[in-house]
Amino acid sequence: MDRGLSEEEMQDLFAWIDNIPLSRQKRNISRDFSDGVMAAEVVKHFFPKMVDLHNYVPANSTQKKISNWELLNKKVFPQLNFHVPESTVKKIALNTAGVILPVLRSLQNKINMLLMHQTDHTTDLKYYDTMNHENAPADTHLTKARVLPQLADMKTDEGKRHKMSKPQRAVNVVSDINPAFKQMLMEKEQTITTLQETVEILQMRVGRLEHLVHLKDMRIEDLNRHLEVYRSNDKPR
Repeated sequence: MDRGLSEEEMQDLFAWIDNIPLSRQKRNISRDFSDGVMAAEVVKHFFPKMVDLHNYVPANSTQKKISNWELLNKKVFPQLNFHVPESTVKKIALNTAGVILPVLRSLQNKINMLLMHQTDHTTDLKYYDTMNHENAPADTHLTKARVLPQLADMKTDEGKRHKMSKPQRAVNVVSDINPAFKQMLMEKEQTITTLQETVEILQMRVGRLEHLVHLKDMRIEDLNRHLEVYRSNDKPR
């Protein structure tokens, strides 16, 4: 992260940044990225759910700039298997020339690696759904957050039948995934499970209410029949 960039690397980095919509015009890259806000926007562009931009306030004071970078190091960068050393953060906050470029280059590489992992997961999941003819069509609509934690076990059983190398590759991808990203997937899976349980409870309650309404309708019909009998018997003859 401390090494200088070649001319080709710098051109590639600047072209990459230019393609990202940022909240401020890029005039002096050391100053523009010094408060960490634009770094947060870069990650937000590729992974919208990973960053809450409200937590990162544009700042002029060195301490506030450092605070933004510390929050990135704590909340966001671990999900990319990335970290900016404290000494480097201080230099960035002081607008030290040339310090931010290797950091952004490393961030670019980490983002590209995670994007490649996600693409591999999507490809392997589609391949698995194609090969597993016993799955119902609805299985293809399962979310990756639910499928990934279960994929290794599923691949083991499938491999015994088909003995193909492609499903095994997906197992390796899952095992090599960044622990922080895997933890995030597990938390998403837990959230999905909780929501599914809530839906099931609500469906049961709706079913009971529908049953009560049905019983009420039957009671009303029975009372109406008794009322009609009473009226017919009460008519003068």
